[in-house]
Amino acid sequence: MNKLPLFVVLLAVACNSSQKTVDKKATDSKSEIDPKPYAETITEAELKDHLYIYASDEFEGRETGKPGQKKAVEYLAEQYKKLEIPAAQANGDYFQKVALEVSKVPSGTISVNGKTFKNGEGVLTFTEAKGDFTEVIYAGYGIEEENYSDYNNIDVKGKIILVKAGEPKNDNGTYVISGTSEKSKWSNMSEAISKRFELAEKKGVKGILYYDTNNFKRFKIRFDYMKKNDSGRMSIKDNSSSDFYSFFIQKDVATAIFSKIESEDKPQTISIKLNLAIESSNEQVSSENVVAVLKGTEKPDEYLIISSHLDHIGVTKDGQINNGADDDGSGTVALLEIAEAFKKAADEGKGPKRSIVFLHVTGEEKGLLGSKYYTDYDPIFPLSQTVADLNIDMIGRIDPKRDGERNYIYLIGSDKLSTDLHNISEDANKKYMNIELDYTYNDENDPNRFYYRSDHYNFVKNNIPIIFYFNGTHDDYHAPGDTPDKINYDLLENRARLVFYTGWEVANRKDRLIVDKTNK
Repeated sequence: MNKLPLFVVLLAVACNSSQKTVDKKATDSKSEIDPKPYAETITEAELKDHLYIYASDEFEGRETGKPGQKKAVEYLAEQYKKLEIPAAQANGDYFQKVALEVSKVPSGTISVNGKTFKNGEGVLTFTEAKGDFTEVIYAGYGIEEENYSDYNNIDVKGKIILVKAGEPKNDNGTYVISGTSEKSKWSNMSEAISKRFELAEKKGVKGILYYDTNNFKRFKIRFDYMKKNDSGRMSIKDNSSSDFYSFFIQKDVATAIFSKIESEDKPQTISIKLNLAIESSNEQVSSENVVAVLKGTEKPDEYLIISSHLDHIGVTKDGQINNGADDDGSGTVALLEIAEAFKKAADEGKGPKRSIVFLHVTGEEKGLLGSKYYTDYDPIFPLSQTVADLNIDMIGRIDPKRDGERNYIYLIGSDKLSTDLHNISEDANKKYMNIELDYTYNDENDPNRFYYRSDHYNFVKNNIPIIFYFNGTHDDYHAPGDTPDKINYDLLENRARLVFYTGWEVANRKDRLIVDKTNK
């Protein structure tokens, strides 16, 4: 920070004749479990106690990988230990390690027959590249289509290839790919890069030297900016063994490799002494998701995830702390209280039928990284068995741009994949809370695109139904003014209870949610 009412019936437990006493209330199949006593354990006072700690200066704005974020995850793990809710991982560790890195411009050179070119001057690459090569395969335009291929009759597996921008023409001036005077997608300035690189990697190429003057200029601007600011984008560290080198090169480098590159299109092998000596300067970052689970009583292998992000944006350059009380301290402490409510029910023999995963993710502010790691790299529980994600990101304030009832919440995404989930959400609210559910930002044409901007979206991409709970932005959004004294704790309580009730209905209904829509 994207039907009829359901009645949950406790199934009778078969009475063992050897038992001397039976809790009739807990085993009567006709008795309806009332979740209200458990929802009422979610209180303003406890939410406030948690948040004044979690969004305090001690936690230094919880920036991903920084000491304050480490304090935050320790605090969360300690709360789950106190609640006696087990860690989700089989090894008993609440921390799901998420290896990240900040990409920075690498330094070094490439050498062509003894002539040296420095990275950033005639050659550009953003990744480490090392090795000595005695040949380069010239692959023309690096194109392959049904009626044309630059890869015919050449062996490129494990090799370095040289490719130029553009596409081939016939003698009459028409383009070979289209057969007309119209250029194909291979001449599209942006699309052609990824197409060539993806094709080369698919062919088993070790690295590509791409002669493209226009794109060199574009990426030189990016390179110089990153170098000047010593900054880069944080991402999940890729530990795959398939390293692929990609270089943008200028004319002096291209002609040093192959003097006829501008006039010759025919692929061929070039004997050469090529040395790549580019060293990575990426900054390694260690971070963690915090994940706990309450096992289901009847359907333990089906999982409802309730999520929030544990990180924020840290400290400003002039030393001011961005406490992130609303973003997403509010969602974090709500999740703790929701977990406590479910655990209290379970302790009284009224645990959820389906398992509930309490997922606090890191790196949301860096690009939804913690949730992406959970869904795309290491789902602790199978995504195929995950019935929904209820994601909480900013539920403690009031949107100053909004007119109407203060007791509201923006709901985003509830109807995108599952009509069932949307109806359950509506019914749970009517039955228990009567909060005004505002779908303003659920509009497909919402220019803010909030649907794509929080952790639920990584579940959407995997066809898992979601609801995103959100109060909207305010003047303190991503600013030092987002402090716990500005939270509306009565609204935070109401909204957290709504998530609990909705989760209760999803976890305890007889049938799994039906996914009846597709992710567009």
